[in-house]
Amino acid sequence: MEFRELGRTGISVSRICLGTMTWGEQNTEAEAHAQIDYALERGVNFLDTAELYSTPPRAETQGRTEEFIGNWLQKSGRRADVVIASKITGPGNQWIRGGRPIDGKEVVAALEANLKRLKTDYIDVYQLHWPNRRHYNFNRSWGFDPFCQGREGVRENMLETLEALDAQVKAGKIRAVGVSNETSWGLMEFLRLAEANGLSRIASIQNEYNLLRRHFDLDLAEIAYFEEIALLAYSPLGGGVLSGKYLDGQVPKGSRGDIGDVWRYSAYSEPAIRAYVELAREHSLDPSQMALAYCLTKPFMTSVIIGATTMAQLDTDIGAADLTLSDAVLEGIEKIHRLYPRTV
Repeated sequence: MEFRELGRTGISVSRICLGTMTWGEQNTEAEAHAQIDYALERGVNFLDTAELYSTPPRAETQGRTEEFIGNWLQKSGRRADVVIASKITGPGNQWIRGGRPIDGKEVVAALEANLKRLKTDYIDVYQLHWPNRRHYNFNRSWGFDPFCQGREGVRENMLETLEALDAQVKAGKIRAVGVSNETSWGLMEFLRLAEANGLSRIASIQNEYNLLRRHFDLDLAEIAYFEEIALLAYSPLGGGVLSGKYLDGQVPKGSRGDIGDVWRYSAYSEPAIRAYVELAREHSLDPSQMALAYCLTKPFMTSVIIGATTMAQLDTDIGAADLTLSDAVLEGIEKIHRLYPRTV
């Protein structure tokens, strides 16, 4: 397994990161622990979670994923063997601290709860799950309108949040700070505020990246390069649709589609998904491995966050790290992308 530095932090993470959001909904605690054990055997040292998880988000299961991880850490005694990324939830879910937006006070409250559930005294990478202000992630790009909000207080809130995060870094409860579902302006403003005020610098950004959604190829890729920001890509299989398992109306039992969470599959994305699956099969490749391996070819990619509900899926996904795509496959992917540049 290849490793890369997380931004400028000196923290070394595996190119494959084990996503955990199915644990507590689609996966039992025993299955979660088995996934961690297997991933570590295969060279993965990176786990990504959040106070929101498991998903789909529900009050009844909120925080359960972190509890599963905490129990594994306590049982195994292997805290030093894993890099753990977690998140403070953005505004909107009333059952998480009243749905309040992120600010300095909420950072402290959320982090204490994260640490308690994880049964650890520090988190390696602590991320802001989504911005307080309007953004284009979570399929909001078609109606994104930054002008329908006030400017007042936005920068002040960002600075207050950074100050709170910096205090937790100094206290040893966080090693590095990251953002998620962030925009180019938001990332650059956080970097500017940190530099101007001598605060902890943003090390990483966790945004969606896959064959169907490649916004990061543009402005954010440029920022990642010049500012040395690590991309931790979520949904590299588009929520599972790029495996091809939902083609022709199929809904495998136990899948995300089975619980009604496949919004990336539609009449617009289906032709592109079919084309990518056919390309993979033409070259005797597993469609999931091809999609993941493509993400790993990008120079701005630090780690790709996989998620699996079965051990067979986990084995396939981790195996993508060992796959080198031929020029013919890469050319085929670009041809399909030009035909279907924006399907989600």
